[in-house]
Amino acid sequence: MDETTATSTAVGEFLALLAGTPLDGLTDEQLCAQTIEVERLGRLLDAARVSAAAELADRSRYGLGNDSLAFRLGQGKAALLVEALTRVSPREAGRRIRLGSSIRSARALDGTLFPADHAAVAAAVSSGAIGVDAAEIIVRCLDQAAQHAGMSLEAEENRAVAEQALVEMAESATADEVAVQARAWREALDPDGAEPRDEEIYRRRSLVFGRESNGVRTIRGTLLPVDAALLQSAIDEAEKPGNTPRFLAEDDEARGVRTIIDDGEEKTEIVDDRTRDQRRYDVFAGLLNVGIRASGNAKVEVRSTAQVTAVVGLDDLERGTGVGWFDGVDEPVSVQTIEQLVCSNGKSLVVMGEKGEPLYLYRGRRYFTEQQMQALAVRDGGCVWPGCHSPSAWADGHHVREYERDHGPTNIDNGVLLCPHHHRMLHHSDYEMKMVGGRPYLIPPVFIDADRTPILLGRSRIGVNLALGRRLT
Repeated sequence: MDETTATSTAVGEFLALLAGTPLDGLTDEQLCAQTIEVERLGRLLDAARVSAAAELADRSRYGLGNDSLAFRLGQGKAALLVEALTRVSPREAGRRIRLGSSIRSARALDGTLFPADHAAVAAAVSSGAIGVDAAEIIVRCLDQAAQHAGMSLEAEENRAVAEQALVEMAESATADEVAVQARAWREALDPDGAEPRDEEIYRRRSLVFGRESNGVRTIRGTLLPVDAALLQSAIDEAEKPGNTPRFLAEDDEARGVRTIIDDGEEKTEIVDDRTRDQRRYDVFAGLLNVGIRASGNAKVEVRSTAQVTAVVGLDDLERGTGVGWFDGVDEPVSVQTIEQLVCSNGKSLVVMGEKGEPLYLYRGRRYFTEQQMQALAVRDGGCVWPGCHSPSAWADGHHVREYERDHGPTNIDNGVLLCPHHHRMLHHSDYEMKMVGGRPYLIPPVFIDADRTPILLGRSRIGVNLALGRRLT
């Protein structure tokens, strides 16, 4: 038995033992530590998987003819060989090959070893420091930036700065959080790339009707960013906890009405027993019916609840360059796409400081106004609590310096967005918040961080874009 096979066998026996170990006897702290360690081992196994897939692809590359490994094993190409050997899906086989090939060191015919195109990602993946999900989005966004930004020495140096920053972030952040930063880096590296991507996305729009089965039909499709943002905004508004159910059919409403006694007073409330998917369908159908009933020549009073954030400097905006984001849509769009929406729905201007902080709007009010909540949504991008992905439509405005106790003003530099769950958690835990330079910071309890190091909060793409621009200049 060769050394590699012996090592793999020993590792397999250890993992089998680990997987069969009962966890119900662990304390909470031990269970959390075990989860972290198992995930680290999983990242190392994933690194070995993508490495093996890349090597299989290299030995099955086009041009080898009958010497191709895939051909000799009866497979038409490398992806089919990986699929046959591992029993994974075609999509997963292709993903492993793409990532593995992107972070694989190449060897010339004379034996010279060239470093990987993404050396920082390769080192982090092979050591188990970052997962393949984060690695994949980093590689994809940097490669997209390279398509238009060119291969000049300056462009390569900027991409190296971006890669290192993203790898460092991926060592402590979730893959979704890394994705937001990676897309922002892509736009900072290649500010002219958004417009051609917009055109590509526009060509991919589609709506496909399936065959009728048992009285219903399936549909599937691909939405443009602006349409996805409008639909997502309507769904978020309808699903916000505490809101009166919208687009509720008469039969559903009749079944859901109940009478309760509150302090001796009889009250009637509507209980929504629809599933989440049913609620979303009813929102979609309700919007569709409104559009069908509208006259083709008459204007209909339909208010868009989607928030559009233009992440551009004034000069870029005047020149028609730069990018922006729609709430609920991760991929940025060009200024031209934003201008199209503004033309149809108007705009609301939020003036930002040089660090990405909103400037004063109002003072002295107990509740945040609609305009202030919009400014907070621009800055925070939804609930600011680390790891929470609740959209801004679900969030409450929280006074960092308490309104009643500390006489904190109702200004946007004293407010943050928190979903109801984390709003309550902040008020009933040892966590604290403070504002520094118009940005919110979370201070963890001593038992989590003995130094109580403040954590910058928020998922604003504006702040990210401004910061990245300063790093590249």
